[in-house]
Amino acid sequence: MSAVIQEKLKSTDINPFIGSHVHLSKDDLLGGEHASDLRQLLEERGVLVFPEIHFSDEEQVLFTKTLGELAPERAGELLYKVTLDTKANAQADYLKGSMYWHLDGTMNEVPILASILSAKVLSPTGGNTEFCNTYAAWEQLPDEDKQMLEELRVEHSAWNSLFYYDPEPSLAKAREMMAIGERVLPLVWKHRSGRKSLVIGCTAHHVEGMGSRESAELLIRLREWATQPQFSYSHKWSVGDTVIWDNTGTMHRATPYDPASGRMMLRTKLQGEEPFA
Repeated sequence: MSAVIQEKLKSTDINPFIGSHVHLSKDDLLGGEHASDLRQLLEERGVLVFPEIHFSDEEQVLFTKTLGELAPERAGELLYKVTLDTKANAQADYLKGSMYWHLDGTMNEVPILASILSAKVLSPTGGNTEFCNTYAAWEQLPDEDKQMLEELRVEHSAWNSLFYYDPEPSLAKAREMMAIGERVLPLVWKHRSGRKSLVIGCTAHHVEGMGSRESAELLIRLREWATQPQFSYSHKWSVGDTVIWDNTGTMHRATPYDPASGRMMLRTKLQGEEPFA
């Protein structure tokens, strides 16, 4: 990222491989004049933090639309309540999988481009959101690993993530998750930009052509590599913070928190623009 763009966006790097704070005003963000530079910075840094910007619901939707096409949620709503409170979100149990490293949309041909999350109510303990840069993780791998990994393919499924938070699910629950289906994806995503990133996380079930033990060892090794401190950032929320992350080049997870705490985040999403390849 050029010094000129950093100065325009009033941005500072969080660490060498991931994350930037952006200190533009709310009016600057909603006006859209910085949208192209913000998208460039997002691709390069993976995560952008707008500290205590205090977007209203309508302002978050407007900001999202300045950056690209807004992707509606499953019910057609523009905003999604990210909470473990089942009274506020009837699908809250599904979010238990968000406590484990993942990228969104591995069941889709075209995953979402990015998510924008704003903090409304915090948990007294836990509830950070953690990110890792899967572009940087790939780029820093030894060449011999890159040669071995580049053409591998991995089966992903939503039901694989179920066993992370419910090791002994009912058959009915397992079948419900299995009905979502499976997708075989490249282990290494070759982006149109020419960059490459790892496609791993809790939906990754097995590497095609490998035995179960060899496959598990490889996927665990890559997860440990990609989530090392130098590639990672843990965001401790303040009310009013907004964070946007590049879903095509990062993984994320929430740290555990009390479901009864009332923790509430509001999410908007940017429509995907590039299929897995």
